[in-house]
Amino acid sequence: MKLRKPLITILLALFCFSFLAVNIVSCGDNQHEKESYFSFDDSTLKPIYQATDKVDLTLLNSKNKTIDSIAYFVNDKRVSSVKGNGKFTLDLNGKKLGYQNIKALVYFEGDTVSTNTRVEVASGIVPKLLKYTIVNTYPHDINAFTEGFEFFRDTLMESTGTPEGYKGYFAKTDYKTGKTYKRVDLDSKYFGEGITVVNGKIYQLTWQNLTGFVYDANTLKKIKTFDFDKKIEGWGMTNDGKNIYQSDGTEKIWTMDPETQKMTDFINVYTNDSKIKSVNELEWINGKIYGNIWQKDAIAVIDPKTGAVEGVLDLTALKAQIKNPKADVLNGIAYNKKTNTIFVTGKCWDKTFEIKVSE
Repeated sequence: MKLRKPLITILLALFCFSFLAVNIVSCGDNQHEKESYFSFDDSTLKPIYQATDKVDLTLLNSKNKTIDSIAYFVNDKRVSSVKGNGKFTLDLNGKKLGYQNIKALVYFEGDTVSTNTRVEVASGIVPKLLKYTIVNTYPHDINAFTEGFEFFRDTLMESTGTPEGYKGYFAKTDYKTGKTYKRVDLDSKYFGEGITVVNGKIYQLTWQNLTGFVYDANTLKKIKTFDFDKKIEGWGMTNDGKNIYQSDGTEKIWTMDPETQKMTDFINVYTNDSKIKSVNELEWINGKIYGNIWQKDAIAVIDPKTGAVEGVLDLTALKAQIKNPKADVLNGIAYNKKTNTIFVTGKCWDKTFEIKVSE
């Protein structure tokens, strides 16, 4: 008898555990089954929409359940509700370009379940092909792997990266001669990226270190080091006199508060039919963001409020004039307010071009 009691206890424990396991699996299967009752009819959706479109969303009811109502959410914000399986039309006007995540919360037969889909929204504007004329050509340091390019007063500021064989730095330069007035070398662990000058301070990004620097614009003395607010790469940088804008190698351009270095918003860069991947070096020119398109030797003119590409500047003919065999892609836009001209160069180019742009 002393041996049988532990055995009974063990058998009872195994029975209880099995009962609980079956019920847990049963509950899980039941939830999974409920989630299969409803789904968006994705066959009616287009691969990409424009910001002026409206989207008719249809919910499939595979088990013919009695639906009481449906609440619709876009990017986690409730936008509408309908009785039964009523029609819902999503107006894309005013929506952020890029993906819109849509959720339907279905109330049926005393129960609730959700289903999801998404649509991609492009700009409603067809970009104009811009023209340019070359005003002047100046020498450029072929060892400068250009990542940032911006005028501070009459001086050209340049920031460089550090691929193998190159030294990373940022410097004040004489744009007419390509010679450096003063430069600050980066620690070898940092790959220097975009720079911009706002409120008497230079802000500089690094590529994959999640680190940025702030310097005094007059003395180039480092004021502080800061950590990125988001886990993103650092690419291009510019400002509108109040906010900083920075790219991260995707279609996103982030808005940063220069005082706190915190991200406050972002836009997605789109033409009328596709996203612009790998937006690189940036420049603020007359209320628009001019952005290099990495590996395209082209510049997109972007509405900073929406991300819509309003114009494209094809500069492949300039790349053809570069003689340095190690020259890489176009990447450098600096606007000279006094002359209303744009200075462009590229990674390890032997020339900087001063151009005027027109439609």
